Amino acid sequence: MHRTIHLAMLAALLLAAAALPVRAQDDNQGPLAPPPKFEVKRVPAVPHPGPPPVPEQEIIRRFTANEDVMKRVYESYNFAQTIRIEELGESGGGKFTVTGEEYTRPDGARFWRVTQPPQSTLKLVHYSLEDVRTMVSTPVFFLTTSELGNYDLVYAGQQQLDELNTYVFQVKPKLLSRTRLFFQGVVFVDDHDFAIVETYGKFVSDMEGSGTKLPFSLFETFRQNIQEKYWLPAYTSSDDYLDDADGTQIHLRLVIRSSDFKLNAPSLAAPPAGQPHPPN
Repeated sequence: MHRTIHLAMLAALLLAAAALPVRAQDDNQGPLAPPPKFEVKRVPAVPHPGPPPVPEQEIIRRFTANEDVMKRVYESYNFAQTIRIEELGESGGGKFTVTGEEYTRPDGARFWRVTQPPQSTLKLVHYSLEDVRTMVSTPVFFLTTSELGNYDLVYAGQQQLDELNTYVFQVKPKLLSRTRLFFQGVVFVDDHDFAIVETYGKFVSDMEGSGTKLPFSLFETFRQNIQEKYWLPAYTSSDDYLDDADGTQIHLRLVIRSSDFKLNAPSLAAPPAGQPHPPN
């Protein structure tokens, strides 16, 4: 989408330049007229979408307050989780799958355990159970009121997601840290519930690399509506490539799907909402 916008803007500038009249040189040696007034006009790299129907700060205030609720509720649920890695392309076709459960222990700590052993038909790569534990430890991003001060937000327009209309915000950390990860990417906020329904981006720090040997870095996460109240992360996918020994690239896809949500603590009130459909 961004490349399409960029090319369209360049084409518009080219047409505008071609439409400017070319003034012929005057043979009259009399006094020259003063040159026309020259004005500098800045052309933004990405055109501003214009203000949303609801003030930006009001949208941010409402969805970050809802994020406080979503985070507390998410941490009060136990749920099943299936992790799948696929080799895409003609030379691959294998698949690695493991099923586990994320739950809250009596001491309040969150824990993930395997409920079905890994099954693998991968042909080009190999992953272990420890790799799976690293994948499921990828942070779940909630842009709460306490986290808001760590980020710069830029309104980027509106976008339709299935039956939902959303406000789009670019999110970037103000400062990086060596001790924690911050989200950098885009969030999609439902314009009815003022709740985040999708995120796309990566987790960054002041250290080079991700700290793991796993290829996946950009994550797209869809949220599912639970009990017609809570938008909780339920489907995460990431595509990446590995260089093979013969110079080709191996296309891999990671999918983490959460299901069978069971409340482990008293529910919190939140406004009802619709539901987008994550891809299969």
